[in-house]
Amino acid sequence: MDKNEKLIKLGLKVKSIRLSKNLTQTELANIIGKDHPSINRLERGKINPSYIFLLEVAIGLDVSITDFFD
Repeated sequence: MDKNEKLIKLGLKVKSIRLSKNLTQTELANIIGKDHPSINRLERGKINPSYIFLLEVAIGLDVSITDFFD
């Protein structure tokens, strides 16, 4: 699995958790103080997020950061 595949897999996991919480990308972005395009890029695997960004997303989704990984 290459880097792009891993980023896409991470993004799909974030999206799955977000949807299970019945949140839109915009709502999640507002919760964590980011903009909607940042969440969109993350979920599409278009960015390599920093640890802090993933931690903020995890906190916003009320999950552990480890929930994003297998």
